[in-house]
Amino acid sequence: MRYLLTIAVLGMIAAPARSQSANVLDAKAAQAIIAGCVAHASAHNNQQAIVVVDRGGRIIASLRMDRTTFGKMDFAEAKAIAAAAWGFDTAGQADGAKDFPGFARAPFVQTVPGGVPIVSADGMTLLGGVGVSGAAPADDAGCAEAGIKAAGLRVPHS
Repeated sequence: MRYLLTIAVLGMIAAPARSQSANVLDAKAAQAIIAGCVAHASAHNNQQAIVVVDRGGRIIASLRMDRTTFGKMDFAEAKAIAAAAWGFDTAGQADGAKDFPGFARAPFVQTVPGGVPIVSADGMTLLGGVGVSGAAPADDAGCAEAGIKAAGLRVPHS
């Protein structure tokens, strides 16, 4: 009897974990984002630093392309964390800082494009953020979006 009860309890605990796995950014998806960014950067002759973080701002995957300076890696991480923390891209954070000057000093805000939130394929769940640095800000943002889409995930506005 105790054995059956243990199996039943374990089944109830394990079931929610399986159903939530689609709403967690895993290493495979993060690597697909990186690969998509690299393809985009290479097609545009850019050398960029790319960082993918989870909802808590913790790095899952990162890459500093050849000839990319180390400072760009730190900037890419800051952009990724900002996108994950606020749930909207760093270009929008720049706009928010213009409208509300104090916002620029809020925790985790970055006011340079290149940080983009990662949303589940169904568009319902914020999974994390990707940050890119190394080219013009619009190119950094375009690279981040290309990586997210290459992984079969979404950005909030698409």
